[in-house]
Amino acid sequence: MTVEVRDVPEAKTYEARVDGVSEVAGVAQYIRTTELIAFVHTEVDPGYEGRGVGSALARVALDEARGANLRVLATCPFFAGWIDRHPEYQDLLYQSRSRVSD
Repeated sequence: MTVEVRDVPEAKTYEARVDGVSEVAGVAQYIRTTELIAFVHTEVDPGYEGRGVGSALARVALDEARGANLRVLATCPFFAGWIDRHPEYQDLLYQSRSRVSD
C-alpha cells in the first residue's frame, strides 16, 4: 500500500490518499505562522485505520516543518503521541521562551 501525502495550504490541512485513489484517507489540520506550525486535529477514515495513514501524515508534515525551519506545537493528541514515540522529531517541538511566572 502506498500513502501519498500533500499539503493543501488553502484548506490548512495535509491530506493523505492511498494507492492513487482520489478519496481522502486522512487529514491533519494545522495553523501556521512564519515561525510555528500547530497541528490541531488528525483524522483517518475508519476504512484506513491501522494501515499507516496517520504515521505517513505525521512524518511528511514534520519533515516539511523541519525543512521550513518551523517549530511544532502538537496540540493534537495523535501528533503529540507520535512525536513521543519518534524521538528523532522531538527537537522540532516548540519551547516557550517566556520567563513570566505567577
